[in-house]
Amino acid sequence: MTTLSIDTSGREFVFVSLGIDGKMHTLKEKMDKKKAQAVLPLVDTLLQKHKLTMKDIQEIQVNVGPGSFTGLRVGVAITNTLGFLLTIPVNGMPVGTFVQPVYS
Repeated sequence: MTTLSIDTSGREFVFVSLGIDGKMHTLKEKMDKKKAQAVLPLVDTLLQKHKLTMKDIQEIQVNVGPGSFTGLRVGVAITNTLGFLLTIPVNGMPVGTFVQPVYS
């Protein structure tokens, strides 16, 4: 199984991981702002590195908190959109059941 994980909850870093057959491969990028612009290029880099495409992703996981309010919204919006477009579950929820951030 191939699982994409996105964590935009922190104020300084964005983490994107790809779980391939139980082994995690992670990229991180130091950020000040503009997390939304960093996530998809990191996903693309990770997929290319492992000779995969978006269609190879079978599930997406997103960190829903706690964390930066804007960061959580960015991560959830990206993963919900990808899950819908690829028709794959997000955080174990079926397509069409959108994950909402938990705010503390």
